[in-house]
Amino acid sequence: MRPPVTRRHGPRPLALLLAGALSLAAALTGCGSDTGPTRSGASGAAQSLALADRTELRTGGTVRWGVAELPATFNAFAPEAGPVTDQVAAAVLPALFTLDERGRPQLNTDYLRSAEITTREPRQTVVYTLHPEAAWSDGRAIGAEDFIAQWRALGGGEGSHPAARNAGYDRVENVTAGPGEHQVQVTFAKPYADWKSLFTPLYPKAVTEDAAAFGTGSRDALPATAGPFAPGKADREAGTLSLVRDDTWWGDPALLDELILTVVPDAERGAALEAGSLDVLEIDPDDADTLTEADDGTYSVHRAYAPAYTQLALNGRSGPLKDERVRWAVARAIDREALAAAVHEPAGLPVRSLGSHLRTLDQIGYEDNSEALGTFGTEIAGSLLDDAGWEGGPGSEDADGAAAEQEGQDAAADPAAGPPSALVSGPLPAGQPAARQQAALLRQAAGAQRDLAEADADGAEDAEQRADQLEEEAACTEAAADDLADRSAGAVRTDQDGTALSLRFVVPDGEAGARQRQIADRITAMLAATGVRAVITEVPAHTFFADHISTGDFDLALYSWPASGYPATDAAPLFAKPYQEPDGGLTVQQNYTRIGTDHIDQLLAQAAGELDEDEHHRLLNEADARLWATAGSIPLFQRPQLVAVDPALAGVGAFGLATPRYQDVGYRV
Repeated sequence: MRPPVTRRHGPRPLALLLAGALSLAAALTGCGSDTGPTRSGASGAAQSLALADRTELRTGGTVRWGVAELPATFNAFAPEAGPVTDQVAAAVLPALFTLDERGRPQLNTDYLRSAEITTREPRQTVVYTLHPEAAWSDGRAIGAEDFIAQWRALGGGEGSHPAARNAGYDRVENVTAGPGEHQVQVTFAKPYADWKSLFTPLYPKAVTEDAAAFGTGSRDALPATAGPFAPGKADREAGTLSLVRDDTWWGDPALLDELILTVVPDAERGAALEAGSLDVLEIDPDDADTLTEADDGTYSVHRAYAPAYTQLALNGRSGPLKDERVRWAVARAIDREALAAAVHEPAGLPVRSLGSHLRTLDQIGYEDNSEALGTFGTEIAGSLLDDAGWEGGPGSEDADGAAAEQEGQDAAADPAAGPPSALVSGPLPAGQPAARQQAALLRQAAGAQRDLAEADADGAEDAEQRADQLEEEAACTEAAADDLADRSAGAVRTDQDGTALSLRFVVPDGEAGARQRQIADRITAMLAATGVRAVITEVPAHTFFADHISTGDFDLALYSWPASGYPATDAAPLFAKPYQEPDGGLTVQQNYTRIGTDHIDQLLAQAAGELDEDEHHRLLNEADARLWATAGSIPLFQRPQLVAVDPALAGVGAFGLATPRYQDVGYRV
């Protein structure tokens, strides 16, 4: 049964990155080596770039940069905006602050001479001193009117526009010109530690002062830009968007003549590499290994941790996971280091599990707070389940007797049959994932037959019959997979009424869900060792998030969040305590685990308003420790970021947390 209607108020989610993103693809099965030429960060894998001084690079040339899709809009604050919108904005619009490889905000001197807090009492006031040459491509100087229009558009007050994200703008009390020439003063109604996140990207007032221009008007064009590049021709049929050097740009000119964003589906990336039709492309470990083994000089492979992490989400709204002791047991049963090894080793990265909900490995202020959850291990997990009233499981007296009886029955039925495994600490037998994959393929074939039936009236009856037959075969194959899972899982715990401790582990079907399913199989095996049955349930990939994660139709699920240089602001909606609406609906913002506390909300709010840097970090780490203790989501690992680059290029690679400087990307002399 599905939960009550769920509402999400507030900003749009951070660009959601499912655990099945490209760079996790073959990381679970392939092998690889470390070939990144330039690395930095405490982990040794914060960033890997091909570096060269601008004087060593020539002016001119075109770079073909592979992307997953073209931007649906040029407005980064629109609901339909995605990662490629942000990529374009970084090349064509003002960013007052950028991030370095450790996620630290850095003053962007292309737009600002300075930006500082001038007063803290009675109100926090920030004065921006603009670069005197900073101007829009239409010739108008960037000025206070652009700041004012963006604040009014996103501030939530009268005249504001519907926006997907506007955090921080609601804390602004006023924006004015001055006090000096080329200056803008922003006064806050309450202190805001993440003030450096505001006005990036900055849009011309022609976009933000008008609701129509802010919405539909900025989908395909911008009235003016102010960056080293400007949008050129877009060909949606061919899947390309050109960014061309903007000669009105006052900073270091772009070295490239043109940067062409080119859509390359995951399934076609290997062929694109083989053909050499791209200059920059994010790849999976299998492709990285192929390039490394070829060693023909076509591409260099850069390896770093991606600015995103994968988590296991536990839905605490109903069922067994409503009991925090069961959540603790599930969390403590998972060997996060083993899961990280399964992903990082094939990608040629140092193996590091992630110990924070709020920061990634090399980020400034990162601390591993996972100890707040307690000791990890099967034995302690079993003790927690005993305390919660779930009895039996592997190793119990009843389980040993049942296993012996089942073994005898299996041997009688099939002398070649071996005993089921009572304790499973590694992957499930290959037969179960293969059976699930076969079932998914059968269901896809059934769907294709039904499509044929709709398209061809004469053959509709035969196609429908074949579709029914394929779906029956899929159901039988899924039943076989469940049987294999049960045989591998050993004894399952039950409550006093005899109800089995079974959790529904929702994953996307088809090729898109292959990555989640591989990790899910490993987690399922780990949980089986404690007597928890996790039943992997495949759902259509295109509805995985909308119909299951956001609605709460799952017990366990895997998905990822991007890292943020401003975690006090951006993490707040991810972990906000849900609240009940008068009509019975549940407002969760982006906290899809539906587990939260007033204390965590207060700590994140305090951190967002704390201007003392040391106290700000302390509050974030205290909030993170509380998040571990609630066991609503379990950070597992930072995803790999592997990027193939033409070795003649510099200024590009695996950026990690850092903001790219597109004007410095160029070909070596």
